[in-house]
Amino acid sequence: MKRLELGITTFGEVMKDPVSGETPTYDERINRIVEEIVLAETVGLDYFGIGEHHREDFAVSSPQMILAAAAKLTSTIRLGSAVTVLSSEDPVRIYQQFSTLSALTDGRAEIMAGRGSFIESFPLFGYDLSDYDALYEEKLDLLVRLRDEEITTHQGPLRPAFGPLGVYPRPSHKLPISVAVGGTPASVKRAARLKLPLTLAIIGGEPLRFKPFVDLYHREWERYGHPADEAFVSVHSHGYIDLDHAQAIKDYYPSIEVAMTKIGKERGWGPYTNATYDHAVSEAGALYVGNPEYVAKKIQILREAFGLDRFTMHVPVGPMSHEKVLTTIELLGTHVSPLLESQSS
Repeated sequence: MKRLELGITTFGEVMKDPVSGETPTYDERINRIVEEIVLAETVGLDYFGIGEHHREDFAVSSPQMILAAAAKLTSTIRLGSAVTVLSSEDPVRIYQQFSTLSALTDGRAEIMAGRGSFIESFPLFGYDLSDYDALYEEKLDLLVRLRDEEITTHQGPLRPAFGPLGVYPRPSHKLPISVAVGGTPASVKRAARLKLPLTLAIIGGEPLRFKPFVDLYHREWERYGHPADEAFVSVHSHGYIDLDHAQAIKDYYPSIEVAMTKIGKERGWGPYTNATYDHAVSEAGALYVGNPEYVAKKIQILREAFGLDRFTMHVPVGPMSHEKVLTTIELLGTHVSPLLESQSS
């Protein structure tokens, strides 16, 4: 079995802790992320991704700035977005920024492009939500061409036309671009058509139900004639680790309950309940919460079912102390990783 890459993702949550009553400042949260990245490398993790949001409960609106701050404090860990909301960004600037990050990291930069599940960036940057899908498709195509062609011409209907023009700097290493998918077949097919790695965001339900999307990706990849060994599948899910399994289950609930209840009210969902949580932390559920042995077992199930190349654990979700976040990162690298490595051939 091939080696499985492990990583961490974060959105830089800024929410009031229901236990302590404290809310970190944006400055505190942003600087803590840099500390988390350094620890992730120290314990041997492969990837650290930061998501982009434009709302008061998340500190990160510009992931590439924080990644650049960590660039010279690290030397091996890959640094990327999780995700770049490409529909409301300019692909030219994104390419330039991540090309610069690639230079700062000796080729460790990655772009994870997605449409994003929050919509605040659309009115903020003057985009029409009715163009939600069309913007993403046009801009993703342009971003890939910017990477692959030094001189580019664009004639799309939504992004202003330009070219032929060069876009610089050109990195010494090919800039990886992956596609983040929440569960739509069209997005999976698009990733395969463009010969891009696929990241499945599995944050609810039962992870094994996403197997048809993995199979579709490989079928489409083969249909387009891409080399089979270059296909790449990653999964991003929420999680939390403690050496004490029961304590991990107990400690994580207040954090995710606050976050999911808040978001649920905005989107018309029902309340986040103990029953919802109990299923999510079960072996069949989408939360990777527990002691290292249990978390490794759940990841291994997914690895075998999907032929997984990378698993990234999102932490925190909601208000969680910085110390608990650091503990999760440390245990993922020092305990879960060796358990999974022992099952690689």
